[in-house]
Amino acid sequence: MTVDAHHHVWDLSVRDQDWIPEDSPLRRTFTVADLAPEARAAGVDRTVLVQTVTVPEETPEFLALAAGHDLIAGVVGWVDLTRPDIADELARLRDVPGGDHLKGIRHQVQGEPDPEWLLRPDVRRGLAAVAAAGLVYDLVVLPRQLPACARVAAALPELTFVLDHLGKPPIASGALDRWSADLGALAALPNTVAKLSGLVTEADPAAWKVDDLRPYTLTALDAFGPHRLMFGSDWPVCTLAATYAEVTDSARELLGGLGEQERAEVFAGTATRVYGL
Repeated sequence: MTVDAHHHVWDLSVRDQDWIPEDSPLRRTFTVADLAPEARAAGVDRTVLVQTVTVPEETPEFLALAAGHDLIAGVVGWVDLTRPDIADELARLRDVPGGDHLKGIRHQVQGEPDPEWLLRPDVRRGLAAVAAAGLVYDLVVLPRQLPACARVAAALPELTFVLDHLGKPPIASGALDRWSADLGALAALPNTVAKLSGLVTEADPAAWKVDDLRPYTLTALDAFGPHRLMFGSDWPVCTLAATYAEVTDSARELLGGLGEQERAEVFAGTATRVYGL
């Protein structure tokens, strides 16, 4: 079995994706029907659908999608972590159609100008509510925000933090040391997990090679181990640099040196366990 622990969908007729440049090939609708044949061809059995925009309407829509598609096993949605009634909002989402598919929450921390946004008292209160609801929290951050991730994860040991895209390492520049040290500090905390996802678009999108990704993948494997790493395609964002098949094939090549059981953890076991799929 293979789980794709990170992908998106969006319908531009329903809602704009204002983060997509006007001239980008991503500026079109991507649906589950577009994903399904590519996932099947790559041997992917189940997926986790992850939020794209910070609007409250998106999460119920994603939960309804999950209820109607066997491919989607879980949803990482969005709520405003700073709202005073966040516990009530999380409970409400559990009651909407498909609410049992809600597995985690995410916010575009990468877009916050404050590198310590995660450490704000109102945000930490919201994160504690996420933990109390039995959900996990996905971190989409830039490398400079990794130290704050480690500090908040240490302060909230009851919450599992899932680092998306390995914290967006600077693959295109080849820089490794600073990111590696900060990743290691986060991985030293037992309540942290990371996604082997989004790497092809952090490399040179037009000329990346599997070997470009190898030092970052091996660093993450050394830091987290296969039992705390999970594969994700980051489709359709990955299509800026690679097809769905190329992303899955490159991950399998990068992990080819692991034993069968260890590969099974990265490609299914970790995501199934962490997200409760």
